[in-house]
This record gives sequence, C-alpha cells and structure tokens, in this order.
Amino acid sequence: LNIQPVAAIGDFDSLAAPELQRVRRNVKDIRQAQVEKDFTDTQMAVSVAFNDYGAERVDIYGATGGRLDHFLANLFLVLEPRFKRYAGQIRLIDRQNTVSFYLPGRHTIQKEADKKYLAFVPLTPIDHLSLLDEKYQLHNEPIPYPISFASNEFVGETGTFQFDTGLLGVIQSRDTYEARHE
Repeated sequence: LNIQPVAAIGDFDSLAAPELQRVRRNVKDIRQAQVEKDFTDTQMAVSVAFNDYGAERVDIYGATGGRLDHFLANLFLVLEPRFKRYAGQIRLIDRQNTVSFYLPGRHTIQKEADKKYLAFVPLTPIDHLSLLDEKYQLHNEPIPYPISFASNEFVGETGTFQFDTGLLGVIQSRDTYEARHE
C-alpha cells in the first residue's frame, strides 16, 4: 500500500523482535499496550485515531481474515457505545470486501468498480428498512434480529436505502475467484 504510518498501536505480541525494531525505527508515535488487557488492539487503535488524531474516517485493513473471534470483535466494534457515533466513519476492508456502517437515515452509496455483490446486514433490530433501487428490494420492512441479506446487486452505479432505527452494515464484495485473478 506504500503507506507511511504516523502511529503504531497495540501490544505487538505477534511481531518478532526484528519486526518490532523496524517499527520502532520508522514510526514516531508508538503506543504499546500490555499483552493482557481488556480491550483489543483494534479498539485501542480506533480510539486513538478518533480521539487523539481527529480522524475523519478509519479504514481497517486485515480485520476480516484469520481468527473468527477477532473478525467478530472488529465487526461488532461499531456497536460499542464509545464507537457507535463513529459508525459511519469506520470501514473494514480486505481483498474481497468493503464493510461500511450506517446509522438511521437515507443513504446513497457508490458502487465500487471491482465489486459485484451487495449485502445488507442489520447488526441490531431495524425499523422500516427499504432497499429502494437494488436488484432485490425491500419496502419498510421491520428486521427484528441480525441477519445478512446477501447476494444483492446494484442495478446502476449507486444504491439507495433507508431505515429509521438501529445500525446497518453494508458489504460490497466480489467472488474469491475474481480476487485471486486480478
């Protein structure tokens, strides 16, 4: 990605000594936590990004692969009261998926050029969910529990949806084959 980090945040327990030394040489702001703690490295990093750096958006890469418990912690991060107000500013990104989060209202999203599929994932109960111009539409549906409305698609270059209460994850994705052969 050719990104120069402004901060390195976490317990660094998965880094070998030479890797940690490289971080120490190349990053000015290092925030090292104890290995045993009651928060994840991602929670710490997101908190620092918004509270100390005033980030407008936080894109989290590599948050969906590997351990399932870490993926769920990252997915549910936006449900925590301290992060919920930032939900619309947080994205989880990997080679196949972009997960964005939305608070109640009417939203129009732009189709990512390399993505085919669109999923709507209520993370909480949702009132009056409407998918207005996607391939598979909904109109003022109450959604009482978390579910994934998977494999929907854009009809054009944008998609519009709205809801009155709750928190909604929206995933733009592509098949594994497409990700392997780019």
